[in-house]
Amino acid sequence: MAAPRKCSLELRERGVRMYRASDPRPQIRKLAVGLGVRPGVLRGWIRQAEADSGERDDRLTTDERAELAALRKENVQLKRANEVLRTASAFFAAQLDPARPR
Repeated sequence: MAAPRKCSLELRERGVRMYRASDPRPQIRKLAVGLGVRPGVLRGWIRQAEADSGERDDRLTTDERAELAALRKENVQLKRANEVLRTASAFFAAQLDPARPR
């Protein structure tokens, strides 16, 4: 389960919008202080917004991150199911052939 967000989505969107709307680009540090967040947090928000809009290729988009998390969760469930089936098949094979060494 993911940790709860400390900043609202509205604050995140407002910070990214303020950064993009100002010309020339303001220093992230000054803008972050004005919003009441750490500069690294605001920088991450800006980078993620750029990835979501297709301006950056070095990060996954939000949709890709969600899909990756779902696939990882499914992978864990499938591995668990395979282990159960492997154990069950070994158990039943031993029951069917009592002469087989264990």
